[in-house]
Amino acid sequence: MAGLQVQGLEAGYDRLQVLHGIDVDVAPGELVAVIGANGAGKSTLLRAVSGLLRPRAGRVLLNGEDITTASAERIAARGLAHVPENRLVFPSLTVDDNLSLGGWTRRKDGHRAERRRQVLELFPRLADRICLPAGALSGGEQQMLAMARALMAGPSVMVLDEPSLGLAPRVVGEIITTLGRLRDDQNLAVLLVEQNVRAAFRVADRVLVMDRGRVVAEGTPDQLADDERVRAAYLGGGSTSSGSVDRPAAEARPAKATATP
Repeated sequence: MAGLQVQGLEAGYDRLQVLHGIDVDVAPGELVAVIGANGAGKSTLLRAVSGLLRPRAGRVLLNGEDITTASAERIAARGLAHVPENRLVFPSLTVDDNLSLGGWTRRKDGHRAERRRQVLELFPRLADRICLPAGALSGGEQQMLAMARALMAGPSVMVLDEPSLGLAPRVVGEIITTLGRLRDDQNLAVLLVEQNVRAAFRVADRVLVMDRGRVVAEGTPDQLADDERVRAAYLGGGSTSSGSVDRPAAEARPAKATATP
């Protein structure tokens, strides 16, 4: 089966058990968002999926291949790209050098120049700053670079950890719209961990809500918009602060075919 399948995944650190039997399926051309409070296990899920953390139980399948015990390097070479929290670009290297490093595992396949052209079309700001050191970019531009670097490997599955973190609302909108384009135009399977509920609901096909290392709710954004389990897991018992999952009609998730930059 193409895409990403996570079955009964358990993982943790030393004696701390973080994930308890997580099941996630992401098909090509689908974007699944994972939301929840800090400490719910969202980042641990991505680390276990991408090989940065060895699972204790369960299975991870990438395009039908069992990668549960594979190294992060092998998983990346097999087509899974991980865009980490806080972007982690190489600040002293140029934008172009960062992109080249992203495509290193595929440097011999003959499509490197085409992928570079595609990512610069997707992120035109990077084309204008191609010779600048990555450390000179704004936070939003560094996030775009982190995504572009991942795309240089030609992945079939992309997992992203908090891409909106610390960014202005306008830039968040650009990032979310770009994720929708990647899903639709490149048929990527996208697993998005996101603290910004409104942003996640805008672009996701399905949403998983995590609490204390378990999935406590799952459904479409419309199905979960008024679900008390979302409020309890994300806000700790029904708070009505600015993190509310209520979405005005004007902010409803755009149809896939109409996603624009």
